[in-house]
Amino acid sequence: MILGSLAKQPIPCVTILSGVIERVDGFKLLDVTVSSDVSWEAHVNTICARVAPGLYYLKQLKRTVLPAAELPYFYLTVIRPVLEYGSAVWHHGLTVAQSQKLESLQKRALRIIYQIICDMPYESACAFAGVQPLSARRYTLGRRFFRSITQSDSCLHDLLPNGVIQKFFPGFGDTLFTQYH
Repeated sequence: MILGSLAKQPIPCVTILSGVIERVDGFKLLDVTVSSDVSWEAHVNTICARVAPGLYYLKQLKRTVLPAAELPYFYLTVIRPVLEYGSAVWHHGLTVAQSQKLESLQKRALRIIYQIICDMPYESACAFAGVQPLSARRYTLGRRFFRSITQSDSCLHDLLPNGVIQKFFPGFGDTLFTQYH
């Protein structure tokens, strides 16, 4: 797969050991869908498809004898991890529409769990349920991940170019990070 503007130019096929390497428009790497057009639309659609059965099960659990107080635990342990998996990689590349599509899944889950919030604005519903909007959580998770790889004992620390933290993130670790930690 060739990414970016090079993908638009004709590039000859690559042959290794009398076999042609197949050119693809997208692939999955560690369950994150990467597209040659560097958009995250395919990945967001995959997330939505994976969350739909979880929302169905959440609705079924609500109809059973399961105490209502247990429903948020199902959301937090089964559905939300799917919505956030690998978000440090793809969060900053989302369009507003893609982010809203993911937020709508959390909003649906919250409406299933708490019927009282059906007419509330999304931010108020999140506050009522005691959860952050997904965009704020993805931002926090991304910052925490970046913060962890900047530590000298991280196995990824040596992959960072020298001075990248101070050059691109002056003051990183001071107020910039702590406000979301």
